[in-house]
Amino acid sequence: MRTPTSSRPAPESTEPLADRERYLAAIAPESSYHQLFNLMPGVTFFAKDRRSRLMAANAHFYRRFGFRTEAELVGKDDYQLAPPRLAEHFRRDDEEVMSTGRPKLNIAELFFNTQGIPDWFITHKLPVFDRDGTVIGVMGTSQSYAEAKTVLQPYLAIDQAVMWIRERFREKITVTQLASHVHLSERQLHRRFVETFGFSPQAFILKVRLQAACELLQHGDHRIGEVAREAGFSDQTALGLRFRQQMGMTPLAYQAQFRLVRH
Repeated sequence: MRTPTSSRPAPESTEPLADRERYLAAIAPESSYHQLFNLMPGVTFFAKDRRSRLMAANAHFYRRFGFRTEAELVGKDDYQLAPPRLAEHFRRDDEEVMSTGRPKLNIAELFFNTQGIPDWFITHKLPVFDRDGTVIGVMGTSQSYAEAKTVLQPYLAIDQAVMWIRERFREKITVTQLASHVHLSERQLHRRFVETFGFSPQAFILKVRLQAACELLQHGDHRIGEVAREAGFSDQTALGLRFRQQMGMTPLAYQAQFRLVRH
């Protein structure tokens, strides 16, 4: 099932496949494409041009969005594949990599798993250079947190904290409790989370709860208040606020898209 998409119009492009061929032909050998495929199994790969249109992707990536071939994906951008807030987040990272010419690694972000549900992924993005050394796009890999955990073994305390959060996200969790469970001070725990994911333990708890809410909204006809309770939010209002901030739409609008597909 293809993930619901934004209504934002696609960028003008008359010949995306021809654009792709020119894009690939311009890539210099030192762009280091080969390094991306030396990563762990289960990794998705993508490459975009300066306009953030997808120019290349592996099967795991394009099948995640319901496409049968790579050619069907070529020319699409994030706004055609993801809700607006997620697309904006992806675009900001792309622009940073292309403007600085420097890689951005170990990005912890929400992305869609094979069931079309937002899940935690670790993403790496690198600039793409042409033969003259000009940045012409961005390429990257993405891997689910579960698949990438072995890369994070130096952060065993964080792994324990993540598992504890996943098991208890429906309960009221404090940073004090979490730090005590993994035998770290609150300051140490915060620093480890920021170093590993780029944000605080509280933000991680919120995102786990949002993932649970997405799963409940996608399957069945749960009332929004019920979803809020089951996902660990204090009430329906709290869920609505956080959901709009992260997903760019209300929980009811998100649920309605999947309800139409089912019926």
